[in-house]
Amino acid sequence: MFSSHFNDVLGALEKTAVARDRQGGHAAAEKALLRDAGLLRLAIPREHGGDALNWPDIYRHVRALAAVDSALAHVLAFHQLQVATVLIYGSRQQQRLWLRRTIDEKGWWGNALNPRDTRLQALPRSSELAGGYVLDGLKGFCSGTRGSHYLTVSASVAGHAQPVLGLLETASPGIAIKDDWNPMGQRQTDSGSVQFNRVQLPASAVMRDESAEVTAFHTLRNCLAQLVLVNLFVGVAQGARRQARDYAREHGRPWVGSAVERATDDPYLLRRMGEMQAQISGAALMADHGAELLQKAWEHGPGLSAAERAEVAIAVFEAKVMAHRCTLFATQEMFDVVGSRGTHADLGFDRFWRNVRTHTLHDPLDYKLQALGRWAVHGEEPSAQHYN
Repeated sequence: MFSSHFNDVLGALEKTAVARDRQGGHAAAEKALLRDAGLLRLAIPREHGGDALNWPDIYRHVRALAAVDSALAHVLAFHQLQVATVLIYGSRQQQRLWLRRTIDEKGWWGNALNPRDTRLQALPRSSELAGGYVLDGLKGFCSGTRGSHYLTVSASVAGHAQPVLGLLETASPGIAIKDDWNPMGQRQTDSGSVQFNRVQLPASAVMRDESAEVTAFHTLRNCLAQLVLVNLFVGVAQGARRQARDYAREHGRPWVGSAVERATDDPYLLRRMGEMQAQISGAALMADHGAELLQKAWEHGPGLSAAERAEVAIAVFEAKVMAHRCTLFATQEMFDVVGSRGTHADLGFDRFWRNVRTHTLHDPLDYKLQALGRWAVHGEEPSAQHYN
């Protein structure tokens, strides 16, 4: 399914993944590899010069990359998500301008759309300035902003519940990317904060204002974002399983009293690997099912109904629950497969757990289960809020 170039990129990234996880910081050279492999074009329609891959295939690329390097998979997936944001909210003119530039300039998209952070304020400009807003304040958890060329941004307007959504060049006057991302995992996602100091957002770059109608198709973006996490989780679990298997084959030693000659014949090891296999395969199938339903909804476009959108959301919620559980299980159980020698720091096996534990806290699983319970018992459609 994947191009030979993409497979070469995966091989190159795997060689440096452990060292880069240890050092953190900005992976400029590795992002250049992804860019030069043409991976910034995946979600862009052909009319703008892109590859127009469907969402199931895009997510499979994300999953394969996450098995090797979940931080760079996150950055690549969030680039595709911002492209989708332009396609969902942007006018035809905005899509032509910004997506054509993305192709011509091989530019990365960064994300300053964190819905829970309302510190960034949008002050409407006077009519003499032809409308638009002045942005002032801070926005946190802005994945992919460092080294990006363009930003999607959300900002609060006083007296309004709905934020303004806009498009900006990252190098716009008044924008400062802060190097303050220091988590225990996902260390190279460039997810720090961005300071906006009286940044001009012209009317031509406003995708949605504070009073615009929000449709079911608009809120499909939430499902797109959730499926990013689903596929990151599944990919990490697949990577952990593969590393555990390979280490056990090459370095495993049978336990005293096991009555087997090879560690890989130990019944308890086989049971753990079998449990991983079942959980990961199930989560991958659910992730694919969610992506296929999302693709159908995407093709409906602005005519998408609330009921059709709810069907996608339920499938995504189900996949999220299983992917969350299987990745935490796999990244923990792998240590019982590799044994005490597998904890050597140079192997970097701990990065799998650290990365998913950082990411599985993105939004609480309890609320996904509650929404699924309401659907199962009452037939209640999930609300189309930020994380639904």
